[in-house]
Amino acid sequence: AIAYDKGGDHHYDFISAWIKATRGSDPDASLYYLAVMIEGGEDPRFIARRMVILASEDIGNADPQALVVATAAAAAVERVGMPEAALNLAQAATYLALAPKSNASYTAINAARDEVRRNGPKLPPAHLRDSHYAGAKELGRGEGYIYPHDVDGGVSGQSMMPEGLEERRFYEPSRYGFESELARRREAAARIRGQAKPGD
Repeated sequence: AIAYDKGGDHHYDFISAWIKATRGSDPDASLYYLAVMIEGGEDPRFIARRMVILASEDIGNADPQALVVATAAAAAVERVGMPEAALNLAQAATYLALAPKSNASYTAINAARDEVRRNGPKLPPAHLRDSHYAGAKELGRGEGYIYPHDVDGGVSGQSMMPEGLEERRFYEPSRYGFESELARRREAAARIRGQAKPGD
């Protein structure tokens, strides 16, 4: 075993270095800091948890497979155990390091949560609200809802946002990896709803 302070600075410094090296697309640095943590006796479940978080925070929809890889590695840690699970962690670390990067989902949920905290929750439009309980239809709940599968392209022109937030955009896809395709789909749906930005 190597000198490694699992309860102190090393615990935080090496996971911080691993996160930043992986975010920075350096697979060798990612592997090195991973190796230090493994040799130091770090809890592999802690490492795997950070991998799952990084997959969504720093890669997101630029490569949706990253979350699958990270969660599979976390499951392997539980199923296989150490020392063999080091192989699963290494596979995940190198994949995450070389995946295209985007923090668009991270910034989007932060913006949406900030909106709710600052201004409180706004009720959904009546056509989106539940109409299954007694008296709901008399209140107009669900009235006029257009089932997307019944229209060409699978996108209705109805606004999905609460009143006053119709033009608000939280998710701004990056131009990296698969997210560029999601950006194209987003703008196509926005055009159908009459919400496209100028120039889209």
